[in-house]
Amino acid sequence: MPSIISVRDLKKQYNPPDGPIAVCDVDLEIQEGEIYSLLGPNGAGKTTTISMLSGLLTPGGGSITIGGHDITTEAQQVKRLIGVVPQEIALYSRLSARQNLNFFGQLYGLSGKELKQAVEEVLAMIDLTDRANEKIETYSGGMKRRVNIAVGLLHKPRIVYMDEPTVGVDPQSRRRILDTVLELKKQLGMTVLYTTHYMEEAQELSDRVGIIDHGEIIAEGSTGQLIQTVGEEDQIQLRVGEQEIPAAIISQMEQVEGVTHIRQQDGDLVVRATRGRRALPALITIASHSDVQINSVTVKEPDLEDVFLHLTGRGLRE
Repeated sequence: MPSIISVRDLKKQYNPPDGPIAVCDVDLEIQEGEIYSLLGPNGAGKTTTISMLSGLLTPGGGSITIGGHDITTEAQQVKRLIGVVPQEIALYSRLSARQNLNFFGQLYGLSGKELKQAVEEVLAMIDLTDRANEKIETYSGGMKRRVNIAVGLLHKPRIVYMDEPTVGVDPQSRRRILDTVLELKKQLGMTVLYTTHYMEEAQELSDRVGIIDHGEIIAEGSTGQLIQTVGEEDQIQLRVGEQEIPAAIISQMEQVEGVTHIRQQDGDLVVRATRGRRALPALITIASHSDVQINSVTVKEPDLEDVFLHLTGRGLRE
């Protein structure tokens, strides 16, 4: 089955020839009905990529095909297929949510009963029907973001782009946004291209993840496939505070079965171990016999944060 989004050798440099390269030789193949996340730190090229796929930025090279249409020569056909939820709030603050949705719905060419039904459907989807007549300026940041999403869904696009939709929102609104993304796939069969720097969001939502850094896709696959690249090691964090752990004690811990690496960092002893929960009792015993006080213990299985660290040598949020 052909991909609904096909990107080849996509490039973008600002202020060429000496300006920064924002996107470099990006390839993407996204299937219809898939949730695909672009995961990377701020400045990695996520928003620039979304902007080129939306037709808002002209690519510096490469090709983009959306639903079989070339974005440079068939832009109008592409725009009918896509809904865009930008990172910035794009609403009129002195209008109510319903007035905003009516306005943007008319820009999409909706009118009459069709427009009214579309507005009511998206208000229900974002769980704001009961506050739809209140002005946007009275809304919390999370509520504004939910209306921002609703605007992009009014015309029932086959594809929706969501650029960092949960940045700066409260936990309740964030949960509602994530549930909405899952509903778009499950209930409506939409294709979702989702950008985020939150590892846990990509891990929960995505059929596949593309890890992007410095404008390049450095790894791609399902969460399971990506995690396999770093092996099956768990990370054990032993909170020891300001204590300086003697090298002899660390050496003893390194002899525990399954332990592969230990480092002291920011008040923690960070231990890498296969089957970490099995290694934990022996580690605690060594600490106890050596008068090392452990304040707390956390065992963490491998995740996408570990994949990024493995690929780049730094944490995702650095």
